Amino acid sequence: MEKIKIAIIGVGNCASSLVQGIHYYKDKNSEDAIGLMNWDIDGYKPYDIEVVAAVDIDKRKVDKDVSEAIFAKPNCTTVFYRDVPKTGVNVVMGKVLDGIGRHMKEFPEDQIFMASEAKEADIVDILTKSGTEIALNYLPVGSEDATRFYANCCLEAKVAFINCVPVFIASSKEFAEKFKQKNLPIVGDDIKAQLGATITHRTLAKLFVDRGVKLDRTYQLNTGGNTDFLNMLAQERLKSKKISKTEAVQSVLNKPLEPDNIHIGPSDYVPWQKDNKVCFLRMEGRVFGDVPMNLELRLSVEDSPNSAGCAIDAIRCCKLALDRKIGGILSSISAYTMKHPPEQFPDNKARDMVREFIQGKRRN
Repeated sequence: MEKIKIAIIGVGNCASSLVQGIHYYKDKNSEDAIGLMNWDIDGYKPYDIEVVAAVDIDKRKVDKDVSEAIFAKPNCTTVFYRDVPKTGVNVVMGKVLDGIGRHMKEFPEDQIFMASEAKEADIVDILTKSGTEIALNYLPVGSEDATRFYANCCLEAKVAFINCVPVFIASSKEFAEKFKQKNLPIVGDDIKAQLGATITHRTLAKLFVDRGVKLDRTYQLNTGGNTDFLNMLAQERLKSKKISKTEAVQSVLNKPLEPDNIHIGPSDYVPWQKDNKVCFLRMEGRVFGDVPMNLELRLSVEDSPNSAGCAIDAIRCCKLALDRKIGGILSSISAYTMKHPPEQFPDNKARDMVREFIQGKRRN
């Protein structure tokens, strides 16, 4: 198969896991490939993805080959494939805009973003000349202005867009229409984990509904030690994130809980956890005879490889849309891999929709 040419916007932990994974699966086949939802997507394998452009603003990554930049500080995710070969693609300097939280200056250098003084690259030119087909947005939570800037760059460069962060692009009527008019696929918003806090919480909430249990109140508290959790210490950067995670759970209930009865969001930054995310769930409800019950769960996952398991399918489905000349929102893969898609579907339904899309039985 021809290579799927992607650009990465934000060479952080998630990008590191994705790039490692592309090379990790080169030596695998469908029988021994662990950790994939789909090995083959209409002929495209995980290793058919090629990074042809990369953008960041950190001085430890800018001007470095992607193979080196993915392991540079403040990245701290698990290294499961160290020997990523040189790509010949150097990370270019992007626009900082609102990509760095002001509170970060209070923390040690190896935990924070440090802006490079390099000249800003012409992003549209980079995307065009590199032959990028699909751009993945991996900017930090709260990067509202920066995300819109890069989405507009993709529109101008005629590049498909996968929005992995909780800024509402695919679920914005304005942007969705712009991508549709350009006949460019768009997938978003806010990447799910393959098996993480949100998908687990959704599954349990749906279980309550299916088994006739009245869910009265619930919380999801998360701790972690990566830059995402550090970034989210700034409450003003959390609005879209909390909406995204909360709506993902509320959408599977017959009747949404009152705001005072549901709390979903990050709880604290614990540096020594690094990219390990620990989730604490509590669900309180009533069963037969109005008798109370409660459920508590602790989930520990490596955050970034967990997201790469979804991103690698989103990329390949986006490529199918390009091959088939389908533009606009890709509803099926958005619902399956994103917390805040334009339209929510139960996860089993979304999975079936993706299979139908891959088989060519549905258009989007």
